[in-house]
Amino acid sequence: MTSRVLIVTWEYPPIVEGGLARHARKLSEQLVRDGVEVHVLTRGDQRSAAREERHGVIVHRVPEPSYPQGLNEFVAWVRQLNDDLLVAGRALCDELQFDLVHSHDWLVAVAAKRLADGVRRPLVTTVHATEFGRHQGWVHVAPQSDIHRTERWMVHAADQVIVCSHYMRGHVADIFDVEEARIAVIPNGIDPDDLQPKGDLDALRARFAQPHERLVLLVGRLVYEKGFQVALDALPDVIDHVGDLRFLVAGSGTADQELRAQATRLGLDEHGTFLGWIGDDALHNLYRIADLTVVPSLYEPFGLVALEAMASGCPCIVADTGGLREVVPPGERVGLRFNGGDAEHLGIMIERLLTSDELRDRLVVQAREHVLQFDWADVAEQTRAVYDGLLTDTPARRA
Repeated sequence: MTSRVLIVTWEYPPIVEGGLARHARKLSEQLVRDGVEVHVLTRGDQRSAAREERHGVIVHRVPEPSYPQGLNEFVAWVRQLNDDLLVAGRALCDELQFDLVHSHDWLVAVAAKRLADGVRRPLVTTVHATEFGRHQGWVHVAPQSDIHRTERWMVHAADQVIVCSHYMRGHVADIFDVEEARIAVIPNGIDPDDLQPKGDLDALRARFAQPHERLVLLVGRLVYEKGFQVALDALPDVIDHVGDLRFLVAGSGTADQELRAQATRLGLDEHGTFLGWIGDDALHNLYRIADLTVVPSLYEPFGLVALEAMASGCPCIVADTGGLREVVPPGERVGLRFNGGDAEHLGIMIERLLTSDELRDRLVVQAREHVLQFDWADVAEQTRAVYDGLLTDTPARRA
C-alpha cells in the first residue's frame, strides 16, 4: 500500500554521529528493495549535494548551521536546522505526493510534524532514546528540560510511535504518559555483510596486544550513561587475578578526559589505549581481534554494540538493563550479563569468560545463530506494516 515515504533525520551517511544514521540508512535501503520510493530529508556539509541517489534512496540535504560547542548552543542549532528542513521539505512536498512522514527522534520533530500537517498525511515517529533515560530522570533544568518537553510533545503529536525494544515501550509510555497500544516495538537490525573485516588483522592485533595477552574492547559514546567508568573500575582486580590483559576504548564524547583521568588513577595507563572516534571499518576489525566486548551501559534502549560483537564472533558481557536484556537473553546462551553499575560483579564475569575457553567457544557458536533474527528485511516488513495500518485507518489526516 505504501508507495512513497518521506523520512526526516538529522543524520544520514556519510554524516554519521551515531547509530541513528546507520538505522535510517539500512531501513531506507531495505524499504526501497521492497518497492517503496524513499526520500530522506536531512542535513549536509559543504561537500554534500543538495540532492543525490544513494543505493536507490533519494537524499535531500540542507546546509547545516555552524556546529555548536555547548549543549545550550546545540538546542538553538536544532531549532535552526528544523527551520531549514521545513523550508526544503515544503518545496519537496509541493513537488511530490507522500503517503506519510517518518521522523527520527526529537532533533527533527518540529519540522516533521509541520510537514505532515501541511500535506495532511500520517506522522510516524521513532524514539531511539530519551533525555530522561540519558540523564537518569534529571530533566528539570534547561537545556535537558527543553529536550524532554520536545520529546513529550513529539510522541503525543505522532499518529504512531516506534521504539526498538519492549523495555523502551514501557519507558516511553511511563515517562510521557502515552498508551502502550500507540507504541510499536520493532528491533534494530544488523547486516553481517557490513561487518566484514578489512586489512591485516594479525598486524592490527599485534599493535595492541601480545599473543599471550587477552584484549577487552569497549565501544561507544564516552558519556556517563554508557557506563565505561564501571568497566574501568572492574579492570584492576581482573588484571591482578588474570594478568596479561589489555583493553581498548573506542569512541569519543564529553566524558573522554574524565575517563582517561580515571584510568590513570587506577594505574591502567600501561594496560590499555583510548583510540578516540574511529570509523565503521576500523571498528569491525576491532571486534575480530578482541577476546571480549563489554557493554556496561547504565541506560541502553537496545544494544547494537553487543549485536555487532556477537555477529563478528566476539563474545560479550552486557549490563543487565534496558534493551540489552532483549539482545542478550537470560541463560548464558549467547552472552553473559552482570548487575548494571556493579564493577565487582562485572570483574567476576570478565575473569570467568577469559579463563574458560569452553564457555567462550559455546557463546560464540550460539550467538552467531541468535543474531540472524535481527534482520533488516524483517525490520522493514514490520515498519511497512505500521505504515499500511495508518493509511488504512487514516487515509487523509486532518491538520
